[in-house]
Amino acid sequence: MSSVETGWRTLSLAALAPIAWGSGYYVTETFLPPDRPLFGAMVRALPFGLLLLAFRPRLPHGIWWWRALVLGTLNIGAFFALIFVAAYRLPGGMAATLTATAPIMVMLIAWALVRERPQVASLAGAAVGAVGVALLVLRADFTVDPVGVAASFGAVAMSSLGFVLVKRWTPPVDLLTFTAWQLVAGGLVLLPIALIVEGAPPPLDVSAAGGFLYLGLAATILAYVVWFRGLRRLPAAAVSLVGLLNPVSGTIIGIALAGEAFGATQALGMLLVLGGIVAGQPAVISKLRRTPRASADRHPDLVGLESAVGVDDAEPVGSRLAGLHGDLERLAAHGAGRREVLP
Repeated sequence: MSSVETGWRTLSLAALAPIAWGSGYYVTETFLPPDRPLFGAMVRALPFGLLLLAFRPRLPHGIWWWRALVLGTLNIGAFFALIFVAAYRLPGGMAATLTATAPIMVMLIAWALVRERPQVASLAGAAVGAVGVALLVLRADFTVDPVGVAASFGAVAMSSLGFVLVKRWTPPVDLLTFTAWQLVAGGLVLLPIALIVEGAPPPLDVSAAGGFLYLGLAATILAYVVWFRGLRRLPAAAVSLVGLLNPVSGTIIGIALAGEAFGATQALGMLLVLGGIVAGQPAVISKLRRTPRASADRHPDLVGLESAVGVDDAEPVGSRLAGLHGDLERLAAHGAGRREVLP
């Protein structure tokens, strides 16, 4: 399979993340305890991160203690907390429109930190997609609250920096363990905030427990694993653009299951979002033709994701990484077997 075909397949898997996140709006509003967003965010992160660690019992070591804390805070803890503030201070459509600027932020940070120069087509696609999100979710009766706006942009900045650092820092473990570290760290950051702001945990019925199971397994573990996998393998521009599927997914589910209104303005917005995503992809995916697959990640322990998410594109270490790193050569010499090497 060519690198371009593999790139499109990886991007398709990464798109499952914003689709799952978009479905979380309906699940949260329908099944979870009301007015407890920080508690809900903490439950999505901490218990399921610990569950992953139970299957992948490996703790950080050395610099990865503080790196895991930084990434968990940026991608999970601070992001969820700031989104909570924005949701309470701004109408939902306004908050979603502001967070739709995330692809542009990710591209600019990736340019600064990992030298991925943004393509004009990608920036244009992100701008068109943000306009589409505004048409899709923004309503006329909104008010601008400076604190809410600052929280929205803060959430975008935190998660964008965290996503790019996922590309910059090569983890010494497989992506399931890497994701578990971030979920546990982010959950621990959220735990005291949730207790202080919202008080003791509320009682949970069967429907709430089912909602949390869905959010934890599908919209958190699976979503973040395929999202981080996409960030490791592809240019940041490609992955960040498919993040615009989040409000599209939420809108479609709201129409299908909650009977929400859908008119010509929303249809135009959805077309613009999808058009922006598609228009921004060829330029970044085509770069894979000129990029050696083994040039980005060279650590011998980046293995095992294919068994976790059903992807079978591993290649023998000896045939792919000979001469790249001394410890890889020793592994190949001892018959280390098939390992996935992220590009």
